Amino acid sequence: MDDLKKIAGQLIMVRLFGTELDEDTARFLAANRVRGACLFRQNMTDAAQLTRLTGALRAVMGPEALIALDQEGGAVVRSTWVPAPPSAMAIGAANDPILAREVGAAVARAVRSLGFNWNFAPVLDLNNNPHNPVIAERSFGADPETATRIALAWMEGSEAEGVACCVKHFPGHGDTHVDSHRALPTVDKPLAELERFEFAPFRMAAPFAPAMMTAHIVYPALDPDYPATMSRPILTGILREGWNYGGVIITDGMDMHAIAHRYGVGQAAVRALVAGADMVMAIGSRETQEETIEAIAAAIASGELPMAEVEARLARLAKLAAAHPAGGIARPAAAVTAANAPEVMGSEAPGADEAPIYTTDIEDRALMARAWQRGLSSRGAVVRPSPGARVRLVARQDVVSDGVSEAGVPAAAIAASLAQLFEVELVTFADADTFDWSALPQDGRFTILASTSRRRYGPHVRATWRPDLHLALWNPYQALDVEAPALMTYGFAAPALAAVNAWLAGEIEATGQCPVPGF
Repeated sequence: MDDLKKIAGQLIMVRLFGTELDEDTARFLAANRVRGACLFRQNMTDAAQLTRLTGALRAVMGPEALIALDQEGGAVVRSTWVPAPPSAMAIGAANDPILAREVGAAVARAVRSLGFNWNFAPVLDLNNNPHNPVIAERSFGADPETATRIALAWMEGSEAEGVACCVKHFPGHGDTHVDSHRALPTVDKPLAELERFEFAPFRMAAPFAPAMMTAHIVYPALDPDYPATMSRPILTGILREGWNYGGVIITDGMDMHAIAHRYGVGQAAVRALVAGADMVMAIGSRETQEETIEAIAAAIASGELPMAEVEARLARLAKLAAAHPAGGIARPAAAVTAANAPEVMGSEAPGADEAPIYTTDIEDRALMARAWQRGLSSRGAVVRPSPGARVRLVARQDVVSDGVSEAGVPAAAIAASLAQLFEVELVTFADADTFDWSALPQDGRFTILASTSRRRYGPHVRATWRPDLHLALWNPYQALDVEAPALMTYGFAAPALAAVNAWLAGEIEATGQCPVPGF
């Protein structure tokens, strides 16, 4: 059974629970020949620590190690000190494949310099549902051909720099109103509509994508019993046999509530592999990781998972690793120290007594700033405050993560950014649906609402208040919730705020075109 566990271990990807590779975890990885690890913000503090961790993982997992992260751009980034990439929708708003390729390459240079060889991006979900709680600006848009053209250009840039991409979430997460991290969504559409819309980007990407990630979503027209992650008619019938897809199929995290709260982790992992997945994201606790390995080993022993199919899966994973060797660095990272950091890092620059930061070159940081500017979009007759105007900034108090994305930008940081141009008074609220908007003074100040969470507004705001300008700094659909001219950034990273200031100062125009219906 130990030999089978060493085979099973090669079919899973685990998460770690610290910033260093401890001896116990190293023994677990080696004993089970685990080849995949996905790192999150909890595993990262700075470049020196992270490269040490990824190096330790390579030493234990070997030359076929697959070390992954979610560095999509916008609000979904794990390494936050490298050049901040725009979200997919910001790039879609710019609608420039050359720019998309350059951004994809710059993202790859950054993560490869930190020891990663697999990036779970780009997102190919088409977001045509304004109430989707988890995709929104992570999508390149709603038109299948346009969004796919931009996404494939992004992917081409990444591949050129040696980092494997993983398009997600097959066969489409864009038209849901439920977050599969919290519950099991259903997309109840006829097959013809799925083929026309949801399937289209993945079908077009299939000849080029080295990997695809599955969606924890039930599609009754395809399989009424199981979500795509565990559905053989979907993963094997459509993707492998129908589209002749030869790349790696990896599941989304099997700890997500859509799976974990309905199936035992071991049973779910086996079911996903039998359905056609090559690798299972076993990113729960150590106990669930061990249970997953034992269940897969037992399935191999019983013949439920035939050895011939296992060998085919191992071959696809080995091919992916060989084409994207872990630890390779496209070009040397430029050291950024306290002396030159202000020029390079902007508001993220360290103090003089802090340790050096290591990042990719200054040109990539300038590229990202330019890309954020290109995506800047407006809705309605936007008007700038006059130079030095008295401004009232209204923003949410909390900026918590939604579980997928990083936490938003604090209201005080937005106020400090706008204070470079205006005299700013900050007002914060805890709950938009109960806040007394009518109590805001009518004293002639130019009022700006800054939206810093993914959460949509209810009718209370629209019915009781109208700001002079709405800065939608995360979810663009919030611009539809407030009856006011809006400037949309599709993200809240430092260069997004810099782009807002450049627009407010009249240095640039908002030339992006929001790539989803309603704008």
